[in-house]
Amino acid sequence: MTERIVAAFVPLVDCAVLVAAREQGFAAEAGLDLVLVKEPSWASLRDHLSLGHVDCAHALAPLPVALTLGVGHVQVDCVAPFVLGRGGNAVTVSNRLFDEMQGAATFTHPLETARALAAVARRRVPPLTLGMVFPFSNHNFDLRYWLAAAGLHPDRDVRLVAIPPPLMVDSLRADLVDGFCVGEPWNSLAVAQGLGSIVATQSQLFPRAVEKVLAFRTAFAQQSQTMVKLLRALDAAAAWVDDAANHAALASLLARPAYLDLPPEIIAPALAGTMRFAAGAEVHDHGFLYFHRHAANAPREADGLWVYAQMVRWGQLAPSERAERAAARVFDPAMYRESVPGTRVGAQSAPLPFDRIEFAAKDVPAYLRQFDVHTPFADVHAL
Repeated sequence: MTERIVAAFVPLVDCAVLVAAREQGFAAEAGLDLVLVKEPSWASLRDHLSLGHVDCAHALAPLPVALTLGVGHVQVDCVAPFVLGRGGNAVTVSNRLFDEMQGAATFTHPLETARALAAVARRRVPPLTLGMVFPFSNHNFDLRYWLAAAGLHPDRDVRLVAIPPPLMVDSLRADLVDGFCVGEPWNSLAVAQGLGSIVATQSQLFPRAVEKVLAFRTAFAQQSQTMVKLLRALDAAAAWVDDAANHAALASLLARPAYLDLPPEIIAPALAGTMRFAAGAEVHDHGFLYFHRHAANAPREADGLWVYAQMVRWGQLAPSERAERAAARVFDPAMYRESVPGTRVGAQSAPLPFDRIEFAAKDVPAYLRQFDVHTPFADVHAL
């Protein structure tokens, strides 16, 4: 008997594992009818997940943590037993902003690029407006971290606004934003249309960062054997997606109107890790976005603690031991380990970020004390 499971997604390259699971038959072989529902924004996806209109979702890594903690929305216990992709985001700036930045940077290191942007931001009135996809997203946290490393306060020196990924390029074209941080293929589309230049990538800032996860309401995840079937099917699909021999076929699948609705040639660069960077230079980064290698699909409690740390740093959450423990539980690897036998789910230390400050999951308060730029919880109003 075939079991039906409904998954929401936002049109991005890193929904690839779900698309492959459906279109390449991995879900059907497991006895599942995997139905994919395209969402226009992360807010819409969050609401449909929390209300039970869908069974699971291709989600920003911080989203199930925010729901579990009841931050910025109703409280709904969630788990993220499968990582759908690591990396895949980039920072793109308008041609005008890039021209202003060029006099102050060689763009050989993300910190130099951030300092070049900071030099422009300090003389701009009104302040630069930068887009990110959702308050509870790595796009928001990575952008804030990157700007702060160059001495900018992201809540005072620039204006950050939330824009759904499919609307980022239109927002740049309409001069509503000076730049943005978004997942692929929207950076590549902006470059292809001559609207902007990529100046930094998530893989440069935070190598091997968890970007998208498969999020469930905890009550649903614990109720049936469907989970085991689904996670095994997704693991097989992720291996297929990560094989370069399949990338041309995958780009064609993702290009369909039901998914990204863009030409395959706009989608392909992210899969190959070959990005058209600033000033037209092509940058080859095998780790830009990946789906299966390096034990990519295994969640780790440290992933949830990283999210918790950023939420505390930027004033979205008051620090507490209870919230810290709850964030770690969202990324408990037990369900993945039990569903996909033979996989390694070790502690695996992540590479150092661009500023060389190692994340200390065992002592988050000490880690946070290392930063000069942060937002006290009491200073935060509406998100």
